[in-house]
Amino acid sequence: MNRNDTIAAIATASGRAGIGIVRISGAGLAQLISGLLGRQPSPRRASLADFLDARGKLIDRGVALYFPAPYSYTGEDVLELHGHGGPVVMQLLLRRCLELGARLAEPGEFTRRAYLNDKLDLAQAESVADLIDASTAEAARSAARSLQGAFSERITGLTRALIELRALVEATLDFPEEDIEILKRADAEGRLTAVCAELATVLEGSRQGSLLREGMMIVLAGRPNVGKSSLLNRLAGEELAIVTEIPGTTRDAIRQSVDIGGIPAHFVDTAGLREPSDPVERLGINRTWAAIQQADLVLLVMDAAQGETPEDLALLSRMPGKLTCVKVMNKTDLVGCPPVRKRTGGTVVVWLSAKTGGGIDLLREALLDTIGWHGGEGLYMARERHLHALTTAQAHLERAAQQTRHLELFAEELRLAQEVLGTITGEYTPDDLLGEIFSRFCIGK
Repeated sequence: MNRNDTIAAIATASGRAGIGIVRISGAGLAQLISGLLGRQPSPRRASLADFLDARGKLIDRGVALYFPAPYSYTGEDVLELHGHGGPVVMQLLLRRCLELGARLAEPGEFTRRAYLNDKLDLAQAESVADLIDASTAEAARSAARSLQGAFSERITGLTRALIELRALVEATLDFPEEDIEILKRADAEGRLTAVCAELATVLEGSRQGSLLREGMMIVLAGRPNVGKSSLLNRLAGEELAIVTEIPGTTRDAIRQSVDIGGIPAHFVDTAGLREPSDPVERLGINRTWAAIQQADLVLLVMDAAQGETPEDLALLSRMPGKLTCVKVMNKTDLVGCPPVRKRTGGTVVVWLSAKTGGGIDLLREALLDTIGWHGGEGLYMARERHLHALTTAQAHLERAAQQTRHLELFAEELRLAQEVLGTITGEYTPDDLLGEIFSRFCIGK
């Protein structure tokens, strides 16, 4: 990847649309603009323009937007061509850009250049992709907050506090006779406690934000004909799974993502668990157990009319030990009992009717409570690498708290904590990590 190249890509999704956009970025686009438009457009003003081929003939007519450096998304000269969104037209425009010396942009290269030119820090750059990929309104709002810099500001505040504490500690190393007294007068331990408390708050908020980004995988499990497919249909609000009175109707896993209180919940409806009657059903049951091994949470669906049977207890005993299980007593409409949510022996039990919808809201609340979802307006999107960095920094600060009488070790733990926090915003970031992050972006962004 050469930062001196001019890059171009189609910035809108593939397929037909009313408008399509080709984006070009590089240092000095005058010659390319002249070849495409025949004239130099006014900066930051939308203007009607003819997009021309090598012979000066019309490819398309649309809107040209020119952003001179450094006042652009990438910090370089940027030209956007807003034309008619047919795939052939977009390809002709892109081909013309390549003829004029641009090369095809790599995935995420526009945003990577924005990061390298200090238009965004790394956490903000990642939130661009998170905003595009958001599957719920709450996830989109949280990604937008991260893009505006809310998450980065918290990390920067923590880093600044660590720098001040490090400066204090390292200054005392020059006065070994008085170092402990100096630190006491400056309340070094109190400052460290405050940093640890703030880090714990940021970490908790990041875990919540990670739920918004990753969602949760929930497997619907249980004996045949207890209403798993009906429950999936009710949660999804549409008829996704075939429902019959014949046991074993569901043979293969059916997957559907559903917005549960702003969290993307990835439900998996599975084959009923019993002794298989044929090879096809056996394959479905094997896939059920494989899905359970990968789940974040299992809904063990039971028939309220039959109660908790020995077969249900046997299934419960086979669940992985660390896996959270919520019991669902379905078909309450057949036994005349009202929907209710309660806790029995440490396990949440929800009585509901998938057929009528009674108790579905109780189930949604139980799912959010079980995964520890708090919600709120102050959340920001977080990735697994952010969580890893925050927990690593927390461990360094905990070790620092144990080394207050050994200033060299105390200072070193503070340095390591600051360095790992710097990887979140990109202050300390190896090139291979940048390649991994931006390779997951779409081309054109």
